Amino acid sequence: MKTTVSTQAAGRKNAPKKPLRRKRKPTQLKISRTHKPEHLELEEWQRLLRKDFGLKQSFELKNLGEHPFFSDFSVFNPDTQKTYKVAIRGREAGMNFCSCPDYSINHLGTCKHIEFTLADLMKKRGAKKAFQQGYTPGYSEIFLHYGPKREVRFRAGSEVPESVLHWAGKHFDEKGFLKTERILNFPKYLTEVLSGNSHEVRCYDDVMAFVAEHQDREYRQRMIEIQFRKGIQSPIFKDIIKTDLYPYQREGALFALKAGRCLIGDDMGLGKTIQAITAAELMADLFRIERVLIISPTTLKYQWKGEIEKFTDRTVSVIEGYNPQREGLFQQESFYKVINYELVFRDLEKIKAWNPDLIILDEAQRIKNWKTRTAQTVKQLESPYALVLTGTPIENKIEELHSIMEFINRRPLGPLYRFLHNHRITDEGGKVIGYKDLQKVRETLGPIMIRRKKGEVLAQLPKRIDKHIFVPLTKEQGDIHDENYEIVVRLVAKWRRYKFLCEADQRRLMIALTRMRMAADNTYLVDKKTIHGPKIEELEIILQEIFSEGGEKVVIFSQWMRMTELVERILERNKIGYVHLNGSVPAKQRKDLLLRFKTDPSCQVFLSTDAGGVGLNLQSGSVVINMDIPWNPAVLEQRIGRVHRLGQHKPVRVINFVSSSSIEERILDLLKFKKSLFAGVLDPDGENIVMIGESQLKRFMQSVETLTDNLEKAGPAIEKQKDMEAETERSEALVKKSEREEQSHQPGTVAPMGTNLDLLKPLLISGAEFLMNLSKSLGQTATKERDSSGGLNGPLVARDPQTGESFLKIPLPEAGIMQKILSTLNGIFNSFQGKSPL
Repeated sequence: MKTTVSTQAAGRKNAPKKPLRRKRKPTQLKISRTHKPEHLELEEWQRLLRKDFGLKQSFELKNLGEHPFFSDFSVFNPDTQKTYKVAIRGREAGMNFCSCPDYSINHLGTCKHIEFTLADLMKKRGAKKAFQQGYTPGYSEIFLHYGPKREVRFRAGSEVPESVLHWAGKHFDEKGFLKTERILNFPKYLTEVLSGNSHEVRCYDDVMAFVAEHQDREYRQRMIEIQFRKGIQSPIFKDIIKTDLYPYQREGALFALKAGRCLIGDDMGLGKTIQAITAAELMADLFRIERVLIISPTTLKYQWKGEIEKFTDRTVSVIEGYNPQREGLFQQESFYKVINYELVFRDLEKIKAWNPDLIILDEAQRIKNWKTRTAQTVKQLESPYALVLTGTPIENKIEELHSIMEFINRRPLGPLYRFLHNHRITDEGGKVIGYKDLQKVRETLGPIMIRRKKGEVLAQLPKRIDKHIFVPLTKEQGDIHDENYEIVVRLVAKWRRYKFLCEADQRRLMIALTRMRMAADNTYLVDKKTIHGPKIEELEIILQEIFSEGGEKVVIFSQWMRMTELVERILERNKIGYVHLNGSVPAKQRKDLLLRFKTDPSCQVFLSTDAGGVGLNLQSGSVVINMDIPWNPAVLEQRIGRVHRLGQHKPVRVINFVSSSSIEERILDLLKFKKSLFAGVLDPDGENIVMIGESQLKRFMQSVETLTDNLEKAGPAIEKQKDMEAETERSEALVKKSEREEQSHQPGTVAPMGTNLDLLKPLLISGAEFLMNLSKSLGQTATKERDSSGGLNGPLVARDPQTGESFLKIPLPEAGIMQKILSTLNGIFNSFQGKSPL
């Protein structure tokens, strides 16, 4: 019998030597990408989106078989330099196959590559008739069916003998799906039908990979049953690493061992690192893994190295330096390799060549946004085992959890479009106002996520005391804050009215909000000249009180680098020893800062931007002071979690500075909803439905609308116009000033595309002058006597000598103004050249 194993993940080498690349004109979408039309079912809408997108592509297609239509094809994308294999069996959804990731998880039975291929084939002569008649090849097929669950399926060929049909009847059900009890021994059953039979059966490679997954899972369970008869009290835990583990830490390591690929979502400070190292050592002992890749933020690479060397005897390499140096580090023998997220994109091929057995993602919220290059690159990595560590799998939106879970296992939560459809609550305008059925999400995640809260497992952890210190705004702070608040009011009113803000308005809104937050800290953050703000004075008093008692060390956080500069002045004036961590400090030096803060009695303060808010162990401190309140509750908890964590032996005091009657007060209430969403999805006692509608954010927006109404009623129309013009000038000045500052701090950056105010302003001024002249002239004409035919007669009216028809003689602006109009229009036209309609 002849058997063919077909490789589905075709590489670049399968691309044609002289590919026929068909250029396609952009096809305008007929349906919305973001809002499902009411007349379409969810899956139908998603299929149409992929069809529309596929029709616009310029892929390169090559037939890998003999049949002109029903064959295997390679589809090469010249933009991504990736090639996928497409198998065409018909036009109906679910009949065909593609090796791309989207096809394997979208449950639609199609993808853009299949739709492109079908559209290309339908242009050929005889295609319509061929697809109407259908085609059954002489050979039989065993392939993997991708639906809500993956299943092995048998499809009989036109020349299949009775003996093969009899064999298929024993192992496949009446619909052609492999029986569940036959999966583990399927290779053995396949061998049975091969002997003494000449009929060709094509068994695709993803079938064997699917079977191998089940066999590996079965092997793991058998080994775990043997080695862990006493559960977390089993003797194997005694010597696996050089420290005693808490019971819940043993439970976490054992959970990772059983799952193979999972997420440990414990609260910050509960020792996720030590659980991951324990799990890796257990896998090495039981599953014989030999290569572990740890991906972490830059600040934590050497902390991982130190922990590994402290608790194990394994070798560890930190991947860093220029390309030749990193190349050598990958070739160097070591059990663990530690790399930061930013380097994964550059070293993707090196990592694939090293072929890790286990990948550990630390602070995995770095891949929460699936659109980022970092997230997309990390998800291209493959390994039999994976362990994801994050105390904050959800920071703002529920789709962040879906993005993280895609790295662990793409299938439990299903495709993103269905996940959002099932769990988001939107208003009539499509705005997300809440989340529903969160209990189903918790149940789905049960086998692959473990999460413990501090209160559940560490009753002996020292108490944490939180305190908000409200300070008033100075007049100078208030002026800046209120000026930008007015901009926010007007822009929010504009958005409420039109449901749209151009990019320039969006940028202006973000700048105004940011300046409000900066002013709430100190005017120095805005102008870098004046110093007005009571937070600094209050901080000095608090530090003097703390250090007069003795024995305490303080960790101070601020989002703003300029705020840490002001704090430095206080520390130096009071002769307080400190270290300062920010994004500009090289990774190698950061471990020295941590060591000094931990061991030097004279170093009393660890001053940091949010670069130090993630992953660092700062248990040497017992007081956390937040100079400002971040938008995100997870960021705030990450800061505090650096100190209030495993290994802390003192009560922890948390002091949050909040400027009264400012945006910071409103942020405190905004955090409430985000925390309830986090609990609803992840915690067993969380709510099943979380609504945004009645949050403080909505009440704040209502107050903004009230303020806008009052502004519109005040003063005559001419005064309102003057106010708007003045506001526009101030807003434009703020935008330009901010852009200049951004360019001075970040050379080489490019501002986002949007409405170019510098181009539009002279056009609007020139146009206004032109219209004013025209209006004046027409007004003069209207006062003249009409001619005998009833038409206007005056300096602007003339007659065509040939036709006798009247026409207007419109006065043009001065040559300079006209030139300005033409040059401006030309500049705008050129700025949009090459942009696609979408």
